[in-house]
Amino acid sequence: MPSVLPDGEPVPDDGTLPASALHDSASRPLGFYVHVPYCATRCGYCDFNTYTASELRGSGGVLASRENYADTLIDEIRLARKVLGDDPRSVETVFVGGGTPTLLPAADLVRILGAIRDEFGLAAGAEVTTEANPDSVDPAYLAALRAGGFNRVSFGMQSARQHVLQVLDRTHTPGRPEACVGEARAEGFEHVNLDLIYGTPGESDEDWRASLEAALGAGPDHVSAYALIVEEGTQLARRIRRGEVPMTDDDVHADRYLIADEMLSAAGFHWYEVSNWATTEAARCLHNELYWRGADWWGAGPGAHSHVGGVRWWNVKHPGAYAGRLATGASPGAGRELLSDEDRRVERILLELRLVDGCPLSLLRPEGLAASRRALTDGLLQPGPYEEGRAVLTLRGRLLADAVVRDLVD
Repeated sequence: MPSVLPDGEPVPDDGTLPASALHDSASRPLGFYVHVPYCATRCGYCDFNTYTASELRGSGGVLASRENYADTLIDEIRLARKVLGDDPRSVETVFVGGGTPTLLPAADLVRILGAIRDEFGLAAGAEVTTEANPDSVDPAYLAALRAGGFNRVSFGMQSARQHVLQVLDRTHTPGRPEACVGEARAEGFEHVNLDLIYGTPGESDEDWRASLEAALGAGPDHVSAYALIVEEGTQLARRIRRGEVPMTDDDVHADRYLIADEMLSAAGFHWYEVSNWATTEAARCLHNELYWRGADWWGAGPGAHSHVGGVRWWNVKHPGAYAGRLATGASPGAGRELLSDEDRRVERILLELRLVDGCPLSLLRPEGLAASRRALTDGLLQPGPYEEGRAVLTLRGRLLADAVVRDLVD
């Protein structure tokens, strides 16, 4: 959940959507994202919309309290029901992210899920995920989540090396994320993800291989591996600027990506999005696929983004302001935009090209088609799918995905 919100037109006080947004809504999947903005400490690389207790003290009073947060979120879920009116869809995916969602009591997360179920219903086989810090859960906590309807959990492992975790300001100890996978499995979680980060200053190829080996040894059915992005304004950016730690270059990131793909593929994982691998189709993150394919989702929580039928909006950032608006019955929306056909075409290319089945060539304009032929000749797109009318990245193309996308959207 990025910390900087875009500009946009005002959101009506009651959150009303244009009639066009709900046209033919039954043909589109509906998901729910729930943002929990609280963290025990701030990681040095993070620029998400998150807050520690000291950052909230005196800047929102009781309204920003973690103790009241579940009730505030439930108010927004009920608002969503009013805004979407008689929309008949059940919710197909729920994803609780942060921040650290598991800083809330498990009972609060279960109550939030219960409110979504009560207001909208959950589709048969709905995917229900929460993110979790490895040092914020134990078997009893995981058991309560599983009993309450959660069936997928994503642990922030990042690295198996202590010196890398220290640079990232992660508080868990090496080995704890792997233990969490076993605990989640023992409590009946069907799907478990581990998040990894590569390219941390001071990390070696050997460190990265050790992290992958540790993750694979834990037995998850999904692994996400992201290149570290040093965001301006973060503690890590300041440390690099002062020369305390080195900056990792793009060539190192490329090498680490290749190592990840090689080791994950050898272990029976298959890439289905540039940064995501799963053992089976059932193990893929359905909620993220909903984003990547431009479906509908309601984002609840401070700074959360939503999209319904070509209307995108985002909530006010601060937990106090967010709770204050809902306390008066008003929408917490800070701004919104109506996407044009051209906006949606470009976004489809940007997102779908990152997927294993790529994007239709029919989305491309003549300049983009010409660029796609060059990419094919350069070995960045796969020949077979191209002949069938789809642009699908090769392994080399995945390394250069951002550049390929820029050319194809012309």
